[in-house]
Amino acid sequence: MRVRVFRRRRRLLYLATSRKPVQLKIRLHSFVAIVCGLVAAAAHGQYFRNSGYWKTHRSEYMIGLGISNFLGELGGRDQIGSPFVWDLELSQTKPAVSLGYRYHTAEKQALRLNFTYGILAGNDNLTKEVFRNNRNLNFKTDIFELQLCYELHLYKEELGHIYDLRGVKGTKSSRVGLYLFAGVGGFYFDPKAQLNNAWIKLRPLGTEGQGLPDGPELYDQYQFCIPMGIGLRKAFSKQWSGGLELQYTKTFTDYIDDVSGVYYDNDAIRTAYGDIAAYLADPSLNNPEAGGEWATITGAQRGDPDDLDAYIFLKFQLHYKLYKYKTQGGHKYRTRIRRQKIVF
Repeated sequence: MRVRVFRRRRRLLYLATSRKPVQLKIRLHSFVAIVCGLVAAAAHGQYFRNSGYWKTHRSEYMIGLGISNFLGELGGRDQIGSPFVWDLELSQTKPAVSLGYRYHTAEKQALRLNFTYGILAGNDNLTKEVFRNNRNLNFKTDIFELQLCYELHLYKEELGHIYDLRGVKGTKSSRVGLYLFAGVGGFYFDPKAQLNNAWIKLRPLGTEGQGLPDGPELYDQYQFCIPMGIGLRKAFSKQWSGGLELQYTKTFTDYIDDVSGVYYDNDAIRTAYGDIAAYLADPSLNNPEAGGEWATITGAQRGDPDDLDAYIFLKFQLHYKLYKYKTQGGHKYRTRIRRQKIVF
């Protein structure tokens, strides 16, 4: 009996002491496997960043919704007009929409074609600046803009984890993309003024003597522009991302609001174009503080031709990436993308 008990205890002692090397060996193997997997995944992610993976989604479609505002002679804050943001009149903010296409020429460079529709408006009644308020002009116009821009992406937005192994999560990335853009474009405008709850087109009325002796030439409604700005992007999924974009557009015309030069002989405008044209050319309030009737006599300043008009767009945008895989090696890309979340 004592021999059996001794043998049983000896066997239990042997089993207890022999498990430790086995467990240590299993843990060591697991640790080595995990380390090798992490190294392989990191190298795999680096491969995607440096192997031209961005070429599989060169093309993007964009849609935007936002606001527009005018920078010119009419309206503005309580100061003489300025073609920059210091003269914004927020109450004249109007809606804007856009559609576009982006093509990536390099990993951090792109060209884009964008169409934007917006509304611009201004009203001298909204300012306390004496000269502007006495002038008493107002306008509204639709803007149709087509632009071709170059984009420089300073930071690319990141999505998900750098690697994603079964049971192991990698470094989580949530960086927001930042880009700058500038280019050339063209736009169409057609200013109107409000009179008795009706909007009347101003260009045919020659409010500054256009088409009359010694008057300026009739301005062209199709003009060139230089759009420029900055944008932020955040990826929601492999194909969808959203962002915020601010665009400042410099133009080469001073007639978006139909105001640029000096007052023309009001009687001559009445004779040539009628009473409505004469009134919309000079609806001033004859405020004594602004000079009374002398403020709007023939040759007096009506606008400032040296300050060309400008406008801004602020838009929320959605971007949709189009993926294109080559026949050879395309399946390899698809398989790896399923298993690994990549930096976009």
